[in-house]
Amino acid sequence: MNNLTLEDIAAQAGVSRATVSRVVNNQANVSEKTRQRVLDVIAETNFRPNAAARALASQRSRTIGLVLPLSVSNFFTDPYYPFLTKGIAQACNQNNYTLAFFLVSNKDDEDNMYPRIARKGFLDGVVVQSGHHGDQRIIGNMIDMQIPMVVIGRPFRSDNITYVDIDNANAAYHAVSHLIRLGRKRIATVTGPLDSTAGLDRLEGYRRALSERNLPYDDNLVVEGDFTETGGYYAMQKILSHRFDAVFTASDVMAMGAMRALNDAKLTIPGDVALVSFDDLPLASYSSIPLTTVRQPVVQSGIYTIETLIDIIEHGIKEPRHIIMDTELIIRDSCGANRVKVSGER
Repeated sequence: MNNLTLEDIAAQAGVSRATVSRVVNNQANVSEKTRQRVLDVIAETNFRPNAAARALASQRSRTIGLVLPLSVSNFFTDPYYPFLTKGIAQACNQNNYTLAFFLVSNKDDEDNMYPRIARKGFLDGVVVQSGHHGDQRIIGNMIDMQIPMVVIGRPFRSDNITYVDIDNANAAYHAVSHLIRLGRKRIATVTGPLDSTAGLDRLEGYRRALSERNLPYDDNLVVEGDFTETGGYYAMQKILSHRFDAVFTASDVMAMGAMRALNDAKLTIPGDVALVSFDDLPLASYSSIPLTTVRQPVVQSGIYTIETLIDIIEHGIKEPRHIIMDTELIIRDSCGANRVKVSGER
């Protein structure tokens, strides 16, 4: 019975092939009586519609592409991305979509990707992980191909693009403000890459927190990082010769490197230097000194991205949406708040 076709089911049910196709694809314009008759025949014959044929008939492949540009070169080493991908894959599975990966490691990869994505019926839509200047070309080409798209991370030019992100500037502002409320006056920062919107926005939040409380902005206490542990270590080393009593790192991974550099310099956390970070990855709570950090909903962002894209695909929505997810400052030991509460030393 596995070789049955739609025509065979139609003949047994006494309906047209088009009616069977509408039932198989759960489309309207079929009476309940007719629909049930077709479903009964399908159940009796154990009919399994051919996925490729269904895609051709509906002009839908039920496949979504995840495009990871060259800027996401640390995809396999940064624990942020497995959690994001987990949410994306989970939402695809729940909605019966297949996920296709496109890892762009050089210009040739990018050039070879476009004809595949543009091929009619191959993908229903794409998700692009972005936030860097260099990603604008890829995003622009996707727009030109008129394929449904959602970007993760605010692009530099975003007016006509649907994206999912957090309010990085406001989250960083609250993190640094927390350090100031604890009595810290000389607060350094290890920024994210300053060719990324996340890096720039988190630096903006840091600067705003200092400005509103009349604390000086000192270029010597601001070092650009790259969202890697090694980058955090070497950035922290550059600051060590200057006086400071707290540091805000723009990612948990960089915080691990910064903590190692502070330890090598025989500085204690939070006694000598209070530390606040960003992401709240599992490593933040399992660290030797649990990190106070901004929790962003990484898995949930992946889920919401796919749900938004599917909504666009299925309803043909053209109006761009800017979706901002909530964050929360998680207080642990590295900022010194627990010591303040216990000893009243500040």
